[in-house]
This record gives sequence, structure tokens and C-alpha cells, in this order.
Amino acid sequence: MMSSASSPPFLVTMGEPAGIGGEILLKAWGRLRKSGPAFAAVDNPSRLTGLANLIGEDTPLREIGRPEEAASVFSGALPVIPIDLPRPPVPGTIDPENAPAVRDSIEQAVALTLSGEAAAVVTNPIHKLAQYRDGFEFPGHTEFLAHLAGTGTEPVMMLASERLRVVPVTRHISLKEALARLNEDLVAETISITAKALTTDFGIEHPRIAVAGLNPHAGEGGAMGREEIELLKPVVDRCNREGLRVLGPLSPDTMFHDAARGTYDAAVCMYHDQALIPVKTLDFDRAVNVTLGLPFIRTSPDHGTALDLAGTGTARETSLVSAIETAAAMAENRQKATALA
Repeated sequence: MMSSASSPPFLVTMGEPAGIGGEILLKAWGRLRKSGPAFAAVDNPSRLTGLANLIGEDTPLREIGRPEEAASVFSGALPVIPIDLPRPPVPGTIDPENAPAVRDSIEQAVALTLSGEAAAVVTNPIHKLAQYRDGFEFPGHTEFLAHLAGTGTEPVMMLASERLRVVPVTRHISLKEALARLNEDLVAETISITAKALTTDFGIEHPRIAVAGLNPHAGEGGAMGREEIELLKPVVDRCNREGLRVLGPLSPDTMFHDAARGTYDAAVCMYHDQALIPVKTLDFDRAVNVTLGLPFIRTSPDHGTALDLAGTGTARETSLVSAIETAAAMAENRQKATALA
């Protein structure tokens, strides 16, 4: 899967510098240096060198000025597009003074990808509280990326693994607020964006989408709630009339076992935990966060900053490797879809 010298590389952002992002980045390069795909880090070289020495990773670095330089050096050194850090990070200890550098890494990666110099953005986890203390006005990564893209539309988050793909209609809000926010248009738009992404980015020509019910047993015919009858079934019918293949609403407690998962390509769920609990239970180390509805490809490991593991050398790079490989597969599928259009 090694990118050719003429193919745009993938960019991996720094994430929270006190977290495990740097460690899993170094290990991911070690895993992928011979097979690819080629990527470059948008990071602080001194931080990465110190971290490699701390955890015993033999990772040579090569500072580069533009993404196009990454492929030619990738097999021998980790390419790094350098950014400044106000203060040397201490693993496991948040320093709000470094918060602007975290955003700078994301902003540079997005700008280079939008310009066509990079193929995708792969983001390391950020620490939201550290960002909030520095005036960060977005609920999380996904909303910040949508702002940088300037789409003006609500982004959609998918958690994807080989065993299950899930999409929550509502994300990082309280359950009470999620229930208040659900409406037909929001659910229908989420289904539509999911279907388009499954075709364009995952190469599924006629995707099947399962819609999870909101209530126990999908409302049990109205005995346990009427949202399935009054909200979700009309949306499912509407999407099917528009040519999509949508199932449901299905009972959330029976739609994630092995046989049920074989009947659909992605599950659209009503709130955060309804979607994330099954995928993290099934495939915690390999699940990947994918943002749908952006004009560029964005993936991320499906875990947090893990401050308690930072600097110990024990953090596993599996999810970051999956995020990079998923981004590469999505880029290839998107290129094929564009060629056929």
C-alpha cells in the first residue's frame, strides 16, 4: 500500500502533546514505513525526538517543508512538517499554553488537504478541557473541522471497523438534549450523508442502512414510546421512496449480534452511546472515527488522549494504524468514484 512518489501523502496531526498521540505516531511509522501508505506528521520535531528517546523508539525524523516531500523519505525517516510549541510538554500533564499549537496543527493539515497537497487528515486525539480553557468554542474535533471546511452543514460522525459501522444522529450532548434535538429532517439528512459516504468512500454501490429505534424494543408498537411510529418510521419510508435502502426502526437490543449485522452496511443510531457502545465492545482497538460530509477525508483513532499512559511506552498504535489505512482506502475509493462520475 506504499504511496507512489506522485501520490499526495496523508497528514497526521499532533493532538494533545501531553497525551499518547506522539507515542502511537512513532509506533505507527514503525509499522507502516515499509508498506505505507506514506504520511507526514504536522508536529513539533523536538517533542517527537524527546518522546522517542523516552519510550525507546528508534525513529529518525526528517523535517520537510511541503507534503510532497514525504513519500521519498518515508521508508527511512518519519517526515515532519514542523510547528512551534510554546512550552516543552510533560507527558500526562496538560498545559493550556500549548492549546493553540494543537489547533495550529489541525488548521495546517486541513489547509494543505483542501489545497490538494495532501490526500487526507488523520487526527490524533485532543484534550477538550485544555482547549476549552483556551477559549475553544466547539464541542469537539468534528465541529471544528466542519468550521475549517466552511461547509455550513452539520457534520456526521461514523465509527467504523471491519465488524460494524455506526453513525450517531446526535453526538456530544446530554441525553436530554439529544431527545429534544431529534427530528425528521436531522435523521433523514444523517441517513442521506451516510449513504453517500458508503458509496463514495467505502465503495458500496447499493448500501443498506439500518435505523435504530429510540425506545426499548423499538417502542413495542407504541406501548414503550411513540417516537418509532411518529418520527422514525416516516423517515425510513421517506428515504426508501427517495431510492435509498433503509431498514427499521429496529430494536436496539437485537440489531448488533452477528447475524443481524450481516443485513446492513451501517447502523444509524439516535444518540452517542447507542452507537459507540456496540462498536467499541466489538472492536475497541481497531475502530476508527470518520467524519462524513466534509470536502476532505478525515479519520481518527477511536480513543482519547489517555494521559495516564502517556510517556510509558505502553500505548497501542493499532487504532491509529487503522485510521491511516482507512483514510488510504477511502481516498482510493473516492478517486474511483470521481473517475466514474
